[in-house]
Amino acid sequence: MRRSLTRVLAIAHKEMLHILRDVRTIYVGLGMPVMMLVLFGYGVSFDLDEIPIVIVDQDGSATSRELSARMLATGEVIEAGRLTDPEQTERYFMTGGASAALIIPRGFARDLGASRPTELQLIIDGGDGSTATQVMAKTEALVTAIGAQLAAGDARVPRAPIEARVSTWFNPEQRSALYLVPGLAAYVLAMVAVLLTALTVAREWERGSMQQLFTTPVSRLEIVIGKLLPYLGLGVLAVLLVLAAGAWIFDVPMRGDPLVLVACSLLFLVGMLGQGLLVSTVTRNQMVATQMATMTSMLPTMLLSGFIFPIENMPLPFRVISHVLPARYYMNALRGVLLRGNGFAELWGDVLALGIFAVLVLAVATRLFRREIA
Repeated sequence: MRRSLTRVLAIAHKEMLHILRDVRTIYVGLGMPVMMLVLFGYGVSFDLDEIPIVIVDQDGSATSRELSARMLATGEVIEAGRLTDPEQTERYFMTGGASAALIIPRGFARDLGASRPTELQLIIDGGDGSTATQVMAKTEALVTAIGAQLAAGDARVPRAPIEARVSTWFNPEQRSALYLVPGLAAYVLAMVAVLLTALTVAREWERGSMQQLFTTPVSRLEIVIGKLLPYLGLGVLAVLLVLAAGAWIFDVPMRGDPLVLVACSLLFLVGMLGQGLLVSTVTRNQMVATQMATMTSMLPTMLLSGFIFPIENMPLPFRVISHVLPARYYMNALRGVLLRGNGFAELWGDVLALGIFAVLVLAVATRLFRREIA
């Protein structure tokens, strides 16, 4: 019994030394739970604290300005722009600069002074369904409450003098599939692309076939490109299948420029495949590669890209991190092209961000892809 216990303790001691020497194992066992707790604790929030709104004041009266000032004073909405022409509001929605628009019609102060019920127009961006419902509820409640304050003491008013006539752009039926499908497409493609290259190349490191490849006169860049090309073709087919399934099963439209969507999809796939290659190059182990691929693709895409939870509600460090996530820009491009009818003029920033990420991650992966035996 004592000998058996001695052997068990010896094996346990050997394994503990192995764990202490392998920093990656410590990260998986200790660092990953803490990281997931922080991500879920701060990233998972459905609350919408600040709503960017465009105010279109066609009346230009002291009363209309007071209405706008009282809305902004609550702190629940922030002014994204102030216009006099309602047709100019479209560019704010197309570029994602505003979630709502409040249109104050001409004669607003006159009708309110005459105790006639006044109707304001409230336009909601339905392309981002995770926030559209909250935006509609909060802004409509604000308009009604402030309208009641403006009419306080006027006994001749038969009912609430200000009502909000709400209309939703890009998704008037408020169908959840129209904004979930583009987000799911980015989420699934990010996860699959990173895992494909991470696991495949890590397996080659473990089996030694990568070392055999190093005996050939092939350069590092040629190896990297040769490894990525088949998976890029597979990813393109996956994009086509996802978009076709979304259009056929969920009636997701194609309102924008398809060439922009093609460019964004290719750049996104190249970047995520390069990220998977980078993970496999750093880890050279399938188990650790799986954990790192999950941490760097699946969780950030789900929590920090705006897929489900509004980025504006996250703490500043997480908002900063979201700016380096390619899924954020690809998801915005998908929703812009499919739902809002965007083209290159509105999405050039997303195309540029995806291109920069793809170039950087491939450059780093190629540099770390050394012709040496570990």
